[in-house]
Parts: sequence; C-alpha cells; structure tokens
Amino acid sequence: MLVYKIDVLETLKENGYNTTKLRKEKLLGENSIQYLRENKMIGTKALNTVCKLLDMQPGNIIRYIDDENIKNNVK
Repeated sequence: MLVYKIDVLETLKENGYNTTKLRKEKLLGENSIQYLRENKMIGTKALNTVCKLLDMQPGNIIRYIDDENIKNNVK
C-alpha cells in the first residue's frame, strides 16, 4: 500500500501553492486536490505535477508499506 510521507497540501501551501492557485492555474484538478485532502493516492500525472512544483522525487512524497505490516500494527 502506498502512503504519503508528507502532508502534500500543506507542503504545497508552504511553497506558495494554495488550493485556489492550484485550481486557478490548472496545476491540479479538483479530484486530485480532494484525494490529497482525504489522504488517498493521486494519479501519476498529478504526482508528476506535485514533484515538479515541490522539486522533489516521488520517493520523497510517497512510500510503500506492506499490507501485512499494516494488519499487524492494527491488532
């Protein structure tokens, strides 16, 4: 399962990209912004845009956690 390492919307905001600017300049679509709010994974095109805006690699933004590790931590 992929999870975010950072709060993407907060990091974008810290770098001058609030949600209004993201929408107005058509940098990210409403669905992508909503997914980020809900901590759901965005698509590769949106991830590419986020990486470009933040000057980061995907590995700085997301990481993989084995589903078995998640199940073991819940118990």
